[in-house]
Amino acid sequence: MTEKFMIGTYTSKTSKGIYGVTLDTDAEKLSTPWVVAETQKPSYLQVIDDKVAAVKQAGKDGGIATYQIENDHATMLDQSLAAGSPPAYVSYDAEKHLLFSANYHTGDIKVYKVDDGWKLTLTDSVHHEGATGPEPEQDSPHPHFADLTPDHRLVVCDLGMDLVVVYDLSDDGKLTAKSRYQSEAGFGSRHITFSPDGKFAYLLGELSSKLEVLKYNAENGAFAHVQTIKTIPADWTSHNGAAAIHMTKDGKFIYTSNRGENTIAVFAIQADGTVEHIQSISTEGDFPRDFELSTTEEYLVAANQNTDNLSLYKRNDQTGKLTLLQKDVPSPEPVCVKKW
Repeated sequence: MTEKFMIGTYTSKTSKGIYGVTLDTDAEKLSTPWVVAETQKPSYLQVIDDKVAAVKQAGKDGGIATYQIENDHATMLDQSLAAGSPPAYVSYDAEKHLLFSANYHTGDIKVYKVDDGWKLTLTDSVHHEGATGPEPEQDSPHPHFADLTPDHRLVVCDLGMDLVVVYDLSDDGKLTAKSRYQSEAGFGSRHITFSPDGKFAYLLGELSSKLEVLKYNAENGAFAHVQTIKTIPADWTSHNGAAAIHMTKDGKFIYTSNRGENTIAVFAIQADGTVEHIQSISTEGDFPRDFELSTTEEYLVAANQNTDNLSLYKRNDQTGKLTLLQKDVPSPEPVCVKKW
């Protein structure tokens, strides 16, 4: 059997845009990637059935674009660009037919209505303002994530403000702030994921290389702190930036990537929702910005941005631990991996 993944990239060196790669589960190997769409700086993307929503840059303008997939390639349907840097994250609400973007550089969260032809209409924009953290990277608000909660609110992680904001979301794409959760100074809130039952959230701090376990209250959209744990060894002194976080569908394991230590850290979720670190395994490259589990969650694909390569792992569904299967799969400037 085969399964495809889509790779978002930077395009500052040799990358041409969005790539695809095939996993042969019989041979347990990844193919050589191919170009799916030539575009500038598609650093984050989402695959939605036979469509793609991706970050896009065009000269000095940045924004998002939508694409139609056909025969392993994608053709652009529409784009929404504005002066300035492109966003860091894009997500989709299939029920309301809305796209969301979080712009690290401008501090803006934008909402777009998507019509039947995947044309984009801006419905709302929120600009983050306020106190920021003490680290050099926290010179201003930096929204790095905007995606749905299990109860279909929008949750935004702001790395610059050490902040998570939950917004109520109307059917016509309007945002109303519901709650704010403040992490410790310098935490660097980057990405968040939720347990299958929606009762717990797991917040990853890029600048602190820490993982926070939070209780989520669906009645008021608020978070309460439960646990904080490092994603790297206590004696690690070199630079590290935590990046991606994913949870298995059974709610038993969490995986995070470390850019610096260059590892995938594995955590087992306990009965009370807290986590225990059980493994750290090399990504066999430098700066693993993202990774993705296969549909069956039997495999994990990690992307090393600075060394232009992918690594493939087998996952034990009982222990949660990873075993390296393949490394050094050439892939230019990979920074996002999504099931296709």
